[in-house]
Amino acid sequence: MKVTTTAARAVLMAGAAFAALTAATVHAQSAAAGSPAATHSRLDDIVKSGTLRACATGDYKPYTYRRPDGQFEGIDVDLVASLAKSLGVKPVIVPTTWKGLMDDFTAGKCDIAVGGISVTLDRAARAYYSSVVMVDGKSPIVRCADVAKYQTLADLNQPSTRAIANPGGTNERFARQYLPKATLTIYPDNVTIFQQIAEGRADVMVTDTSETLLQHKLIPSLCPVNPDKPLQFGEKAYLIPRGDDILKQYVDQWLNLAQKTGEYQAVVDKWLK
Repeated sequence: MKVTTTAARAVLMAGAAFAALTAATVHAQSAAAGSPAATHSRLDDIVKSGTLRACATGDYKPYTYRRPDGQFEGIDVDLVASLAKSLGVKPVIVPTTWKGLMDDFTAGKCDIAVGGISVTLDRAARAYYSSVVMVDGKSPIVRCADVAKYQTLADLNQPSTRAIANPGGTNERFARQYLPKATLTIYPDNVTIFQQIAEGRADVMVTDTSETLLQHKLIPSLCPVNPDKPLQFGEKAYLIPRGDDILKQYVDQWLNLAQKTGEYQAVVDKWLK
């Protein structure tokens, strides 16, 4: 009987200790969850400020384009407005450049970055990406009369080829990596760069397939080369501050719903069809 009583007492003491430990753990978790350091997200700042700041270059149709009056338009401008509306805040586009995009973003000048941003590992080392917004790739755009001349990468990578690219982004990177034999011109204006090809001052630009299709509509004398077979696989997504899982989860869920409900496709069709 004495042994039984002792054992029972030990069980009760162990149970009490476990209960105390559990209570302490729950309390610690609650305290951590309630601490600003544990739960703070840029999402809270966005809601508190009443504005969603999105960095964009404004020189990349159909994603973002800064009109002569200073206003921005395009696929991602409309989608930023949708994201802001879901949060009950106002969208604000913060101008940047391709060369300065990552520095501006990591300096906190904006909450997200948009505008046909390609997914690259060097950017992923400095920021989070949202879920994929669009699957794309790199394709050449040339004068329509020259399409047969530039069918392959080997055709493009010739000393006689006058390639052109905008500075600081994946287009320049592609040209330098894959067209080392071509004569490369870095042209600062990504809006008028295609006129350089149309007017005979350059032969080819390798850019995102979606952009080549749009530019063909805008400048019919220019044609994409094999847009259904891109030279390089690519994806586009939005930049989100590194480590901010809460904001990333919200943006991803908003994007998922926009894609599933047809809102996303309606915006894309508005600018590409």
